[in-house]
Order: sequence, then structure tokens, then C-alpha cells
Amino acid sequence: MLRLQIHLTLPPWIGDVVDTSKRYVTDEDRVGLAIELSRHNIEQGHGGPFGAAVFNEEGRVVSVGVNRVVPQTCSVAHAEMMAYMAAQQRLAAFRINEGGGRYTLATSAQPCCQCYGATVWAGVDELLIGARAEDVEELTEFDEGPLPADWAGELERRGIAVRRDILREQARGVLAVYGQSGQHY
Repeated sequence: MLRLQIHLTLPPWIGDVVDTSKRYVTDEDRVGLAIELSRHNIEQGHGGPFGAAVFNEEGRVVSVGVNRVVPQTCSVAHAEMMAYMAAQQRLAAFRINEGGGRYTLATSAQPCCQCYGATVWAGVDELLIGARAEDVEELTEFDEGPLPADWAGELERRGIAVRRDILREQARGVLAVYGQSGQHY
């Protein structure tokens, strides 16, 4: 029998880490939350070392995501994808910014080729990044896949501002802990 429903979940500790009453005003606040999500995800053994969050223009959390590929047996359950899907469901829009307002995705590490593609269509106006793809590949066994040579420029041309290396060393620290742990998600 074919399954007619897909069900993905975030870990139960998310509410302990995310303060929905707080305004995350600076780029560092926003990427800092994504890094904290990635840290908790590996500490709790709930997935890989990646976290992401979507924020509205006031700096309020719309949604978050962490890597859930192995626990959910779903190759698309990356942190960015989970955050995008949760935001789209919450806002009842397949493009997050469809109803107006500006939205930002903050991520602990540069999106892989899959999440990059989703970023083109998800409906965010800004992308904030902690660690670089080369950090991910250097410190873990993850393959980030092929991206256009000028991937950031491609996003910029589509109206998505890109800022990189925000709290990069903190993000690299989480990746290093994961890489040294021998875990494989």
C-alpha cells in the first residue's frame, strides 16, 4: 500500500532552546540560535550538526529546523529544509514572503546543494551563514555537493542578500566536536 502522508518531526527539546518571545535583532543573534540548535542536536543524538531558523522582519522566530535525516529516514530532512517547511506551514504559504514582509534564514553552515536549491524558491529575502561548506567538508564526513561557481551572486541576483562567516569559529567548533565524535548522521 502506498503511503498517503509524510510525517516529519523536530526533537522535543526545541522549546527549551528557542525563546519565541525574544527578538533576535542582530545577525549574530540569529546565527547564534542556529548554532545553538546544531549543538543541541548532536549533544542529544537527534541528528547531524546543523541548525537553521527563519525570522520575520521584527526578528521573531517563525520556525526552526535541525538535521533529522537519519532519525526520520528522509534525505531531505536537512535543517534548512525543516525550517522552510515549518515556516511555510505556519504561514500557509509555499513562498514564505508571499504575504509581504521580509524573512531571513539563519543557518549554522552554508547550505548544501539541496538546501541552496530550496533557498531559491522558499521565499526568503536574506541568508545568514555561520560556517562555510569547506569547513563542513574539512571537519566532518559530509559531502556538500556541487554549487554554481558564483552561488552567492546567483542568490543576490534573485533578491536574496547573503552574509557569510557570522560566528564562523563557533559554528566550526560544533562541526569539529561532531567530526571527532565518530557519529554519522
